[in-house]
Amino acid sequence: MEESVESLRELLTLDDLTKRVGMSVRNIRFYTTKGLVPPPIRRGRSGYYSADHVARLELVQELQAHGFTLSAIEKYVAGIPADASPEDIALHRTMLAPWQVDRPVEMSRADLDRRTGRTLSDEDLATLAALGIVFRTKRGRYEVAVSQLSVGLGLLDLGFPTEAALAAADVYAEHGRQIAKELNELFRTMVWPVYKESGASPETLREVVERIKPLSIASLVSAYEAAMDETRREQVEARSRRPRR
Repeated sequence: MEESVESLRELLTLDDLTKRVGMSVRNIRFYTTKGLVPPPIRRGRSGYYSADHVARLELVQELQAHGFTLSAIEKYVAGIPADASPEDIALHRTMLAPWQVDRPVEMSRADLDRRTGRTLSDEDLATLAALGIVFRTKRGRYEVAVSQLSVGLGLLDLGFPTEAALAAADVYAEHGRQIAKELNELFRTMVWPVYKESGASPETLREVVERIKPLSIASLVSAYEAAMDETRREQVEARSRRPRR
């Protein structure tokens, strides 16, 4: 199929691409050899890059920002169809956007101790990590959910057991993964097609996701509270039916 003049104009040189995505020539070539982005489009002896290359490199950057290893990035990208449009790839980036209400604040150990007004023990840090409040980074610093820090400290003061926090974290992780998979599939099959058909831009889709986050979080909290109330009622009824000794 003969390419249009407009599509040819939209092609980027390697130098243009490095400026567009803020990535070095070396890294772009490395990711190309790894199959994370397709080879350049050849026009004679020159290689050019399209919106597809830009979208895939931006996805790689997004995955890196979320702490994905190279191996994990390769597996993730392998699951994206080769003929996926830049808009489809933008959807993947949108769904990777963090869902925390507040972004964590990075601190040194000294900063953390000053913020909490105490010297936290290794067990304290393990409990706070299990509660999703304080995480040690690879650089030896800490990412802190500041809005939840006082809650975590209060639980430490009450002697909340680390084992219970770790067990609860496992429960949250197991069910959280399943919820995430189902919501992602719902968004992919029921939301994205509607916006795509209407010609909406990836930026519009990203705004939709941002606006729906607080509603989704509130819905999860409400469902959790209702389920806990129902569980307590069932437990009370079960105890009431037991024969008295």
